Amino acid sequence: MKTAGDIFSVLFDEGFVKKAKGYSKLFDSWADITAKNGIAAAAAHSKIKDLDRGILLIEMDHPGWKQIIHSKQSKLLNDFRYRFPDMDISGISLILGKSEPEAEEKTKEFTQRQEDTNNIKNTEREIISEPIKQGLESIKDEDFKETLKKLGETISNREKR
Repeated sequence: MKTAGDIFSVLFDEGFVKKAKGYSKLFDSWADITAKNGIAAAAAHSKIKDLDRGILLIEMDHPGWKQIIHSKQSKLLNDFRYRFPDMDISGISLILGKSEPEAEEKTKEFTQRQEDTNNIKNTEREIISEPIKQGLESIKDEDFKETLKKLGETISNREKR
């Protein structure tokens, strides 16, 4: 059985296959290079996104990791240049990527729960407010009625916070 590399070598010239293998090694080297520079944990939160016109684009999932990688940027660049001299890497650009799909899903779930809770509270207020309105109407002393209304508004405003 032939490997994918064998098939590609038949379809493409040797120079193209060699270049493709080099790119593959470049993308696979991120964990090794971060570990060599004392920031191995950064590899789990970042990745090589692209190499465009000599600029290596590194994407990370949090501004803290961007700051950590930025502090080692010149050493990382030197290591990439040393390991991949044929790629003419002239710089590194750091970008923040989108959050992980799981995090986005958790945020959506949390937002939905908040909305559901608010809807329940609003329904409870409506149910409770009707008897309160009826009770206020039965009070004859206008000053006392006004004081109770203000108290109700104050409590309602505090609950909204």
